Amino acid sequence: MALSAFSDQADISDLIDYHARTRPDGEALVFEDTRLSWAAVDNTVNRVANGLIALGIGRNDKVAILADTSVDYFCTFFGILRAGACVVPLSGMATADSLKLMIQDSGAKALFISLKTKPLIDEIDADLPSILEGGRFAFDFSDARWSDYHGWIAGQPDLNPDTSIDVLDDFNIIYSSGTTGVPKGILHDHRTRISYWGGRDQYGFWTDTRMILSTPLYSNTTLFALLPTVAWGGTVILLPRSDTANYLRLAEQEKATHTIQVPVQYHRLHDFPDVGKYDLSSFIWKFSTSAPLRPEHKKWLITDWPGGLTEIYGMTEGGVGCRLDAHDHPDKLHTVGQPIEGAEFRIVDQDMNEVPRGETGELIGRSDFMMTGYYNKPDKTAESRWVDEQGRIWQRSGDMGKMDEDGFVILLDRMKDMIISGGFNVYAADLEAALQKHPDVHDVAVIGIPSDDWGETPLGLVVTQEGAAATAEEICNWANQQLGKQQRLSAVEFRDSLPRSTIGKLLKRELREPYWAGREGRVG
Repeated sequence: MALSAFSDQADISDLIDYHARTRPDGEALVFEDTRLSWAAVDNTVNRVANGLIALGIGRNDKVAILADTSVDYFCTFFGILRAGACVVPLSGMATADSLKLMIQDSGAKALFISLKTKPLIDEIDADLPSILEGGRFAFDFSDARWSDYHGWIAGQPDLNPDTSIDVLDDFNIIYSSGTTGVPKGILHDHRTRISYWGGRDQYGFWTDTRMILSTPLYSNTTLFALLPTVAWGGTVILLPRSDTANYLRLAEQEKATHTIQVPVQYHRLHDFPDVGKYDLSSFIWKFSTSAPLRPEHKKWLITDWPGGLTEIYGMTEGGVGCRLDAHDHPDKLHTVGQPIEGAEFRIVDQDMNEVPRGETGELIGRSDFMMTGYYNKPDKTAESRWVDEQGRIWQRSGDMGKMDEDGFVILLDRMKDMIISGGFNVYAADLEAALQKHPDVHDVAVIGIPSDDWGETPLGLVVTQEGAAATAEEICNWANQQLGKQQRLSAVEFRDSLPRSTIGKLLKRELREPYWAGREGRVG
């Protein structure tokens, strides 16, 4: 394969094979005390693929992984793809009942787990009829019901099975967190994922890239950075978990050039007292995604941390996307940037008519990186889309925002998080931004709670800085002085922490639940 094969047809499995043949001793993966060359990764990927094929798993069959980040997880992920199958990466933060629904919905024929996640599967193992006999694999424990992963791959051929993979074949199913109901499986094909490694020149991806990752391997955030690094033959440096001190130590030690983190991780880095002691001069680029990054943290990342900073606004479903190269636009740190090149983007009203710049509406978009659909849920897929007069499919984001006079998008809120108080639309993001400016506020969420007078009213939930002196009432009054009359907070309550997903997204449904319990109808 020539380098020209890095095109709209270049599959990730072929690219791993290419690097193994042309740079067999090149460093592909670093994890704790393990360092793997491209030849070693390719060897294990072949063994996993051949083992799955021998088990009877074929083109577009689904194979699930529920495990901690590890070398085994990394190689198994790509081995599943080389077998022509579809990866179903599952979150260990999900409940056993949710995991049962996900595995049943996907029809996974094999399942790989680790000791830490085994108790979740033990609860539901009898209700997983799609798993083939011999299709249960244990990465790091012994159990009569589970095949030993290392013994299994040792007995498999190490030759590339040369499975034919089409760009429209299934690549992965990523399930929603399930915090708003039954989890939905977001299905991507290979063509969508191939679009991820088109930014080589833009972001400096190449064989000397050293990408440090501390987000979990089941996350779409991680795949955004991991896939182009692998595609272009760089080195992936994996952390077993998010740990600020260990991240900084490894970034310095391994001379990391690229990273992707979610805002809560950058927040922790910003507040880490010894962050200035680490040499981060090797960095070329930093990415942030999954939630809006605070302007003050963007400023810190472009002034105190070497390398460019790109904030990506998008959704796992794809279609809608903006990027902010913060180092090039220091006056636009309050925005999420401009619509991604090559994608179509609109802000529309409730009748799907495009609104003028400066007016608020829902963000919709269409591009090459759009999901195939919600797996087994054509009705949910249809609900999430809009078809225009030309028959073109647009993905609806469910996010509210507006575009400024320069074409930069200001993100306001999730439609479901918008608070309707006394007939006025109140955007929680505006209230959260006001609260975040108070020196005693460390973390914040604003939710709508029931009100006999207004239908619902905004409540601020605040985690204070260590040693904070202000009372909840004082913080509420201070914030309300910064807000318009229709935006005002009804109260502020203190919390020890706020519930977040493993990639830092606030779980507002959990926060709202106690206030709306027992009511037949709920707003927001």
